[in-house]
Amino acid sequence: MKAKITAFIDQLLIYDYALFGAVILLFILFLILSILLRKKIGLSIVLILLSFATLILGPTLGYIELHKFLFKTTTKLTEVKTLEFSQAIVIKGDVTNASKQNLSTCKITANIFKVSKNEYLNMLYPLNPFKKMSIFRDVNLSKNENYEFKMIVEPFTYSKDYNVSIGAKCR
Repeated sequence: MKAKITAFIDQLLIYDYALFGAVILLFILFLILSILLRKKIGLSIVLILLSFATLILGPTLGYIELHKFLFKTTTKLTEVKTLEFSQAIVIKGDVTNASKQNLSTCKITANIFKVSKNEYLNMLYPLNPFKKMSIFRDVNLSKNENYEFKMIVEPFTYSKDYNVSIGAKCR
């Protein structure tokens, strides 16, 4: 756990520190406003609740949205092929850098999930894939550049219908 926290702190950007500082300032501002308006109990309680909601949700949601904006990528699945003489499937796709920065590393994840005739089950199956595989690649992607990848998922013994979804998180 300590290693994960240290790795997370090492990967923080200047934008992340600015976000965390702004959240703390907003928290303090709401607390000061609630103290100044202590005569109006209802408004003061709402401001206190808003300040703690900002403190809890602000860094988490802000970090996620900031990194979606800074390191935006698009993925495209080009081919899924089941091998005949071994228990594996080959997944091919493209990752495109849609951000305004150069990207150096990518974590590409493939999720394989069941398909059913029941539409409600089809909404639930992607939430819990029965096979998941990730690869890490060192890539040098400049703006609007593509990276073609190939993954081999083995062992893969599922014989019924399935869908494959891919995603990439790059930095």
